[in-house]
Amino acid sequence: MPLSVNRALGATLGWVLWRLGRARAVKVTHINLALCFPQLSADERQQLARRSLLESGKLITEIAAVWSRPVAWLNRHILAEEGRALLEQKLARGRGVILLTPHLGNWEVIGPWGAGFAPFTALYQPAKNSALNKFMYAGRSKPNVHLAPTNRQGVGQLLKALRCGEIVCILPDQVADAGAGVVAPFFSEPALTMTLVHSLVKCTGCAVVMAYCERVKNGFKIVLTECDPDIYAEDRALAVTALNRSVEACVRRAPSQYQWEYKRFRARPGGEPY
Repeated sequence: MPLSVNRALGATLGWVLWRLGRARAVKVTHINLALCFPQLSADERQQLARRSLLESGKLITEIAAVWSRPVAWLNRHILAEEGRALLEQKLARGRGVILLTPHLGNWEVIGPWGAGFAPFTALYQPAKNSALNKFMYAGRSKPNVHLAPTNRQGVGQLLKALRCGEIVCILPDQVADAGAGVVAPFFSEPALTMTLVHSLVKCTGCAVVMAYCERVKNGFKIVLTECDPDIYAEDRALAVTALNRSVEACVRRAPSQYQWEYKRFRARPGGEPY
């Protein structure tokens, strides 16, 4: 179906979810927005929560399209790019580039797009459902895109790719596994945050760039920006805090397209707020 129809269907799904009111996604969205945007009025947060769930509905139907359509279809719908020269400049150093891609807009677009510049390795969490995992793996396996599971073998793939001067993609705003993260502020709230990026930078001397795909009328806009410079710090706590600040800066540019229904603070000290 045309992208406009796809999005209309997705928005309908999001509206139904919003109307349910007591659904888990609605509850978590309200809690996250209250924690991250205390300066907003209750009515402003209510409106942002509604827009966010409509955008999340669009994401569901869009992902199915991105996974099942050829890259040529996707390229026709990428209507704007911001920061392309930044990626080209970092790649020219020959030491590899990590693209940090938050759960903002449609992150599934970044892989097929980035693979047009260099071999692209994306870290991913295999789904527990075997049928879903098979569909997800097939959908993400685009030309020049390689998938690395979230285990020791996958980390080895990331190191190899960076040492070859290639692109690695990591979603930095997932709750880290026990022993693989430290607590750092995210929107001034304590959040368990991955240390993997810090380790990869130390081992390879690679560059790090923020990347997200914003949903715009009739298509997508790719946005790449510099990270907070402290992400290259030797001190792990300083680097991880800079990672979260870099994610925040992206989210503030398109807050309604962030995945607020994700329990980002479930492992915070003193217990989760959900």
